[in-house]
Amino acid sequence: MARIYFNCPCSTTKGSNMYTIFRWVFFGAVFVIGLIVILPIPNLFSLSKSDETTPVSELHYGIVIDCGSSGSRIFVYYWPTHSGNPKDLLNIQQLLDDSGNAVVKKVSPGLSSFENDPDSASDHIKELLLYAKQYIPEKKHSETFLYVMATAGMRMLSQNAQQAILQDLQRDITKEFNFIATDNHFEVISGKQEGVYAWIAINYVLDRFSHSPHGPELATVNIQSGEKSAPRSHTRKSTVGIIDMGGGSVQIAFEVTDPEKVKEIPPSLLSELDLGCEESDLDHTYNVYVTTFLGYGANSARVRYEQMLLEQAAIHQPNSGKLGPVNDVCLPKGMKYHSKNEGGRSYQFIGTGDYEACNAALVPLMNLTVPCTKEPCSLNGVHQPHIDTSKSFYGFSEFWYCTEDVLRIGGQYDYTKFHQDAKEFCSTDWNILHDRYKKKLYPKADDDRFRFQCFKSAWMEQVFHAGFSFPHGYSKLTTAQLVSGKDVGWTLGALIYKTKFLPLRAIEKQKELQLKEVTSQWQKASRTLDTSFILIGCFVVVLAAIFIYMKQLKCCPRTSDLSRVPSMSYFMTDQDQMEQGVQLVKGQGYIL
Repeated sequence: MARIYFNCPCSTTKGSNMYTIFRWVFFGAVFVIGLIVILPIPNLFSLSKSDETTPVSELHYGIVIDCGSSGSRIFVYYWPTHSGNPKDLLNIQQLLDDSGNAVVKKVSPGLSSFENDPDSASDHIKELLLYAKQYIPEKKHSETFLYVMATAGMRMLSQNAQQAILQDLQRDITKEFNFIATDNHFEVISGKQEGVYAWIAINYVLDRFSHSPHGPELATVNIQSGEKSAPRSHTRKSTVGIIDMGGGSVQIAFEVTDPEKVKEIPPSLLSELDLGCEESDLDHTYNVYVTTFLGYGANSARVRYEQMLLEQAAIHQPNSGKLGPVNDVCLPKGMKYHSKNEGGRSYQFIGTGDYEACNAALVPLMNLTVPCTKEPCSLNGVHQPHIDTSKSFYGFSEFWYCTEDVLRIGGQYDYTKFHQDAKEFCSTDWNILHDRYKKKLYPKADDDRFRFQCFKSAWMEQVFHAGFSFPHGYSKLTTAQLVSGKDVGWTLGALIYKTKFLPLRAIEKQKELQLKEVTSQWQKASRTLDTSFILIGCFVVVLAAIFIYMKQLKCCPRTSDLSRVPSMSYFMTDQDQMEQGVQLVKGQGYIL
């Protein structure tokens, strides 16, 4: 067994002996001072703990108005004060009323209908704001962000018409309502923006932006902070893709994690999205493929389809001054529908309810034969990377309405089930269907939805499978309007992106509070160190010095003038040395 020996701090000289004493006194003094200095530290730890458990009572509000082609909807959101952690996004939630319903209201027609009367546009929106303001505390109105964003319907107007409508909104709304609404809060967003916002919304609600390295769906991506910097590998939650079909346009957006595929995507179809509040936050950077197809929404497609039918009918009736009823395979059997063209001329369509023929008739409208800009391509010859069928997608707007409002099969998409149910609906006699509708057997469907369910179902199916190249056996599409009880429309994503820098204020405020708290703790600790405590510390140092000095005396007794008796080890030698030792002792007068 190893033994540890402690040597007595003796010295052969008086000077070095005193040096040792002072050294021990110095160490004792340092120990006492260290105790004094370290006392405030427990309070620092308690500060950090209290920050984590501090309840947040202050709420902040935001309003987004979606001005679509068929109408305008207002959405109200709220969020608590930011946590102060730069890795966290704002916790934005949709505001609910006392009954637990989302605070949402729609008015018709669409904002684009005021093209010739822009001064009336603000009256159209005023109704929505009067509805929303009653749900927001009055003292919060001046702090509430308001965004008015128009989509496909307004994008079809001229720039002058767009500006006239937006200027009327900005001028009148800011006079009557005390919300934060600067000039750039009124805009016509591009289809690309709409797609990105929708992608943000669904992934936010699904908690795909919290970068836990654990979970069933993870993705490894290479993140690069600049062209000259080396990319670094980062594992985070896998995101989902979205397809959003409105009345005027359709968007598709999904993340591309393969760096080589990213390089192949034209810049116009790629969005490098940064959701972090700090430029150094590369963990919230995503490469998203996103494209929009104006005129490929369900309502716009219907207009183009009717024009195609009229052109075909005119070919078969070249000498007729007036077209008779036109057969329409995309309307329920026996349904009669009157429509007007751009010139105001009225036409009648009679449904034949042939769903298979309807699907075939819609293929030319997708322009799949247009020369591809870069293989592979989707609608209208636009490049689209190959779809990874192991990834999940969500379908919104028409994808939800087509599967749920009439067919009642919204949620997990099943091509075989959807196709069969849509086919059965189309082939049913219109009188029977209309009788069911009057009995309110389809409570989710309005008149327009019910009449054009057959056409819109076929259009959704063709765009998804023939246009975007999803195989019929693809089983990871979820059609949705709410996810976990939350609306996941693009308006939520827009607010998340627009307010992404707001956490910087909370972060800076958090740093200031922590600095003040630390300073306060040190000051508080210094005030508690009164004279009596200092005296006690000094007394302890003196006692330590006396103890060390006594220890020194015990280890090193003062030297005498008498000769020291040889130790016993001196005699424990061989025989010759012992004899010499005896003679030496006798010579000195000692008796053995």
